Amino acid sequence: MTQAYWIAPVTVTDSEACTTYENPAPAAFEAFGARFMALSSEGITLEGGDWQRHVTIEFADRATALACYPLNAYQWAKSH
Repeated sequence: MTQAYWIAPVTVTDSEACTTYENPAPAAFEAFGARFMALSSEGITLEGGDWQRHVTIEFADRATALACYPLNAYQWAKSH
């Protein structure tokens, strides 16, 4: 089985809303057995826009990674 990853470039524009996201989002990932591989503000973007953070989340496989995205708990967190 091959792991799958979410790779997210992130810039926080509203730290209060970010806290609202950061509290429930990990529970959504945990429900799918995902784990944070990297969360860094030290990343360098060589092309495209500049980002404050780079996040990499590992899932057991592609199907699991795709199944987590529409999960109500994650979508609620993302909306904040």
